[in-house]
Amino acid sequence: MVFDVRRLDIYRKVPKDLTQPTYTGAVISICCCMFMLFLFLSELTGFIATEIVNELYVDDPDKDSGGKIEVNLNITLPNLSCDVVGLDIQDEMGRHEVGHIENSMKSPLNNGQGCRFEGQFSINKVPGNFHISTHSATAQPDNPDMTHVINKLTFGEMIEVKNVQGAFNAVGGANKLASNPALASHDYVLKIVPTVYEDLKEKQRYSYQYTVAQKEYVAYSHTGRIIPAIWFRYDLSPITVKYVERKQPLYRFITTICAIIGGTFTVAGIIDSCIFTASDAWKKIQLGKIH
Repeated sequence: MVFDVRRLDIYRKVPKDLTQPTYTGAVISICCCMFMLFLFLSELTGFIATEIVNELYVDDPDKDSGGKIEVNLNITLPNLSCDVVGLDIQDEMGRHEVGHIENSMKSPLNNGQGCRFEGQFSINKVPGNFHISTHSATAQPDNPDMTHVINKLTFGEMIEVKNVQGAFNAVGGANKLASNPALASHDYVLKIVPTVYEDLKEKQRYSYQYTVAQKEYVAYSHTGRIIPAIWFRYDLSPITVKYVERKQPLYRFITTICAIIGGTFTVAGIIDSCIFTASDAWKKIQLGKIH
């Protein structure tokens, strides 16, 4: 006796003459197809798009940097000559550098009365400060005016990704032109947060976000007023923020589509069966009333 493999068919077919089409079933079928199409397109959009997830952990992400952070500073001082503008750097490791000039450029403004300072330099990964001042000038001006506009201040590599809303240039655009020009100092207190961005190819970029608090004051000592400066005092957070690009795996997309199709058909079939049964029962009740 030959075994008939058709006996294993769990999807038995019903002859067409045993099926009954209804208007309700047609409406439910159309709505079912439209709903499945909507869910399919939604899942397809999510599958194609790149998702960015973030996580926090305690570590130094860029161990190959030699304990250094690259800084990019661009600041405009419209009322201070480039001859007296300088950059000073100091930190808790004993670094104290006055008049740092490496990788820096000063551009005269307003017929030499103002200056735009641009500099790229490195700082140690310890608390410290860097400041714009006239400390390195051979002759101090009588009334140094530290009113300024900060065009850019970033740490590490600049990350410009559409879906990453970070404070990588938190003081960029700060305008202190209306401040008191009479020997007023400006103090920016920065809390630097290490940041890592990892793309789909697992290539990592290292940057730093930061928060800022600012105050303006006139400093005094026992000898009188202290020469004003624009201070950037920084400290590092032990928490690292990591952004990772991810795409939905293919198996999850297929599983979701199967769930959508199967679930929609099942629910639509139950609804159609309930409506048909109720309609048939109502017709029988009506026929009973007539007779």
